[in-house]
Amino acid sequence: MGVNLPRKELFDVPEGVIYLDGNSLGVLPKGAAERAQKTITEEWGGQLIKAWNTAGWMALPQLVGDRIGELIGAPAGSVATGDTLSIKVYQALAAAIKMRPDRKVILSDNGNFPSDLYMAEGLIKTLDQGYELRAPAPEDVAEAITEEVAVVMLTQVDYRSGRMHDMNAITKRAHEVGAVMIWDLAHSAGALQVDMAGSNAEFAVGCTYKYLNGGPGAPAFIYVRPDIVDNIEPALSGWLGHDVPFAMELNYRPASATERMRVGTPPILQLGVLQEALKAWDGVDMGDLRAASQRLSDLFIKEVEARCPMLTLASPRDANTRGSQVSFAFEHGYAAMQAIIDRGVIGDFRAPNIMRFGFTPLYLDDADIVAAAKIIEDVMTNEHWRAEKYNVRSRVT
Repeated sequence: MGVNLPRKELFDVPEGVIYLDGNSLGVLPKGAAERAQKTITEEWGGQLIKAWNTAGWMALPQLVGDRIGELIGAPAGSVATGDTLSIKVYQALAAAIKMRPDRKVILSDNGNFPSDLYMAEGLIKTLDQGYELRAPAPEDVAEAITEEVAVVMLTQVDYRSGRMHDMNAITKRAHEVGAVMIWDLAHSAGALQVDMAGSNAEFAVGCTYKYLNGGPGAPAFIYVRPDIVDNIEPALSGWLGHDVPFAMELNYRPASATERMRVGTPPILQLGVLQEALKAWDGVDMGDLRAASQRLSDLFIKEVEARCPMLTLASPRDANTRGSQVSFAFEHGYAAMQAIIDRGVIGDFRAPNIMRFGFTPLYLDDADIVAAAKIIEDVMTNEHWRAEKYNVRSRVT
């Protein structure tokens, strides 16, 4: 058994706030600011360029990658960190299609996060070799995986509704027809049990600023199945993906294992913060965390539906087919969410009408959920959302 949840003492949640948006940006872990300050003053300030060696900066991407690997069921050395999630999607997709040169179809779904689809479109245009992106409805994906498909690229947990794909079943289907499998774990890593090794998928990518609490702009990660990694041809053959960067060879020679999936200079400040943030997971059993997440989200659905009949559940009711978030649909969802946020319950909004609430058992308990539901009830019953200030759209929703 793991440690007891929640672990509120490890996080700086502002006074008077119930934070239900960890599925979009995690809260500040205690110690993270101090780690950033240490990196700036003691390492950068005191050691200058020597810190790449004396402070272990060059090893940091792999150390953090291995810690993330423990949370997603990936073996040591199979996860590389750095760059952004979109870049990692591009890398995985470009490598995957090279593995199936006789096929021209990339399969995703129309509920996938737009950036993943945009990166696929951009790669297709860059290659200009007749590739096609297909994006059926999520429920039609399995049927659409045919022998024409080179790569299946899916996000395990839908960013709007929280609906989950069955990772093992979809991966098995892809492999039955000879397709390569890529999973986006943006809403999975740190939210539920993931077994990349057990799934047998070739690739996975993800971000670390959501449930892993790495902070805004925290580096992304990429997993490559160990048995194929030394044959992967990186499309972005960056300096730090070279086998011996400081040999200064004129031609690219990829590093071994997932080190070849590194591109540019690692973001040391962000990696240091992320390494500190990941300490909150020490001793946490992912099965316990998943059970707590399901309990909290089920309680939230029960409380909100009883109090707010004008809201329509937009997430699967069965917790086993839902990630660690709950969404409700409402015609004036943006304004309603702004009114709710103004009263101390922070969720977010996704077009066209989705009010999203995330559940992070590391710093939420049952009392938080009931208190949040009461505030939502007040906003909805008394129509506080009609105030003009709540209907002015901000750039970030």
